Amino acid sequence: MSSPFEMLPLPQGAADFRAKGYWKNRLLLDYFDDAVAADPDKIASIDAAGPTTYREMAAEVEAIAAGLISLGVEAGDTVSIQLPNRHEWIVAHLAAERVGAVTNALIPIYRDREIEYMASKARAKVIFIPDTFRNFDYVAMIGRLRGSLPQLRHAVVLGTGPAAPAADGFLSWADLAERGRARGLTAAEAAGRRPDPDDLALVMFTSGTTGRPKGAMHSHNTVLSGALPWPDRLGMDSTSVIHMASTFGHLTGYLFGVALPIMLGATGVFQEVWQPAEFVELVEEHGIQHTSGATPFLQDILTAPNLADHDVSSLARFCCMGAPIPRAVVHAAKEKLPGLNVFGGWGQTECCLVTMGSPEDPVEKVLDSDGRVLPGMELRLVDYAGEPVPTGTEGRIQIRGSFLFRGYLEQLDATLSEFDGEWFDTGDLGTQDEDSYVRLAGRTKDIIMRGGENVPVAYVENVLYEHPRVAAVALVAVPHPRLQEIGGAVVQLNDSDPFTLEDLRAFLEAKGLAKPYWPEILKVVPELPRTPSGKIQKYKIRQELSEEFSQEATA
Repeated sequence: MSSPFEMLPLPQGAADFRAKGYWKNRLLLDYFDDAVAADPDKIASIDAAGPTTYREMAAEVEAIAAGLISLGVEAGDTVSIQLPNRHEWIVAHLAAERVGAVTNALIPIYRDREIEYMASKARAKVIFIPDTFRNFDYVAMIGRLRGSLPQLRHAVVLGTGPAAPAADGFLSWADLAERGRARGLTAAEAAGRRPDPDDLALVMFTSGTTGRPKGAMHSHNTVLSGALPWPDRLGMDSTSVIHMASTFGHLTGYLFGVALPIMLGATGVFQEVWQPAEFVELVEEHGIQHTSGATPFLQDILTAPNLADHDVSSLARFCCMGAPIPRAVVHAAKEKLPGLNVFGGWGQTECCLVTMGSPEDPVEKVLDSDGRVLPGMELRLVDYAGEPVPTGTEGRIQIRGSFLFRGYLEQLDATLSEFDGEWFDTGDLGTQDEDSYVRLAGRTKDIIMRGGENVPVAYVENVLYEHPRVAAVALVAVPHPRLQEIGGAVVQLNDSDPFTLEDLRAFLEAKGLAKPYWPEILKVVPELPRTPSGKIQKYKIRQELSEEFSQEATA
């Protein structure tokens, strides 16, 4: 039985994707089973709780899978996961796959507002949450949302903190595993629930650039295709040690933290919260060779207070995503970490990582591009009339290929509006040089790139408009020396009383908005600049805030 969610038809190139090996027609479970059989005592993951072998992880997967069946999870049901980067995230995902369920990956920073919308939209039947994480009580949140999540039957809680549940509908990870071990799962039962590689595998919500976030649907084939080019491009194999601090709830964290180590039969080293000093220690302790993350992560490593005190010579590759790589950072990396290759990459939730550099790229290409298109994908640049632009000319980035998603959850009409025939319009602008290197030049969709995290402007503005004192608002990106961009809100009030950033933050906290989405600059104005037709002139607001903020930063 497949998911009740309708996906787009298979693309015209599907047969070619299979013939060329871009679609392997395999599940992540198949790679996992191969790794368990090949070397069961190999370390599969290392997290805050310590190491876990492939054998140990396999036993947990079987127990949690059988436990999910005992909770009434059927093939095609949705299982949401909002756990930090722990091996239990991977176990829950593989267990869901083992019973034919769809995984809905949720970022730990999400709060009531986002979870109410996303888990409801995804029709989550079971959700995995921590008891507490970063001083937030997830059990209390799900308790508040119960009435808004009609499909949700059970919340599985990881942890033994003070918020450990006792109410109906909650059970601990240990209790679920025990139920599963008591029930058991036969090979025939698992085989009968096995999804087809073209079935829906993963629902991951976008940043909501034009309103509420959209649930990007990936099949097993499309999402795993996005990880296939990495081993050949970067020389990875089963001996690789791969680090990930970006949340598994993002496609970057999922592809190159969850999927890639398993597909290689390698070892993953995970951080729940990015701490550069801790990362330096982990590199020395475990021989980490590769990491991927937002550009500020690299800056943090280079300024880590303990960098000179540890042997980090094993670290060979850093793939920077989400923002340009400043020249000063590349030069500093060459000076402080001469064995480290730094290169860029670009992608989206809908299409995985489409372009990527390589360790062999000249420094100028590293500085001036986001790499070249990976095998399995095609990219073209067009003008606003849809006509191809000459080499070196800025255009709208459109893509197609084996990594491309299979539509937005329950929004196929909205999906089709983003396509030009077989080409998906990414909403990004860029150029491509004579050597086929792509460079991002901007965005046609409104978004703020805060430290590699996409802040959905329209979504946040909609929340700001709910404030009873706000008559009009504009949220714009303001340059920041470390985070690349932060959010600046300019508001027009319907009264003359004082209104501070603290007032705004208290409102957003009460609304349950994820904290990284909160504006970090607030300016109250008597009237927002508008066009004669009444449209807010964001370019003027962006320019004024950028100038004002940069003056404050250097004062």
